[in-house]
Amino acid sequence: MNSRTPERPAESPAGNAAEIDYAGAVYGSLLAASVVAGTGALGSFTRVQLVLLLLCTSVVFWAAHVFSGLFGARMVHHLSWGEVRRACAEERPIIEAAVPPACAVAISPLFGLGIEGSAWLALWVALAGQVGWGTVAASRAGASRRLMMLAGAINLLLGLIIVALKVALKH
Repeated sequence: MNSRTPERPAESPAGNAAEIDYAGAVYGSLLAASVVAGTGALGSFTRVQLVLLLLCTSVVFWAAHVFSGLFGARMVHHLSWGEVRRACAEERPIIEAAVPPACAVAISPLFGLGIEGSAWLALWVALAGQVGWGTVAASRAGASRRLMMLAGAINLLLGLIIVALKVALKH
């Protein structure tokens, strides 16, 4: 079981009780925002490149989390395929958090946005995900409204730091 997971939901239709890792979703949103912010400093990217960078980076970080979880905490005994599958599922929110910003980039031409506007849209979508998942995590952990608002505010602050870095890197 992932120590960061606040609860275990009911069995899924497939019969697996996959854990929801809200911390992974917050982390994945922060990662996506960082990727988008970093691209501004590196030059011009096409939409396809930005979408691929978002998704591929999330997969690499997901794999790193799976690997460290399996071999860091569970190395004392022989690993089963069930444990490997469970670890992969536990860390899946890291990848899932990159999907909304990647989709925002992909559909940005529908809003008449250029690549710079697309990057800003993706950044704001990632930030919204980060704040949303942080607030949901606090709620699911049984936090008071005050603590839920604090969790949202802290996640907003972290996201705004990334926004400030994007602005600073661009100038």
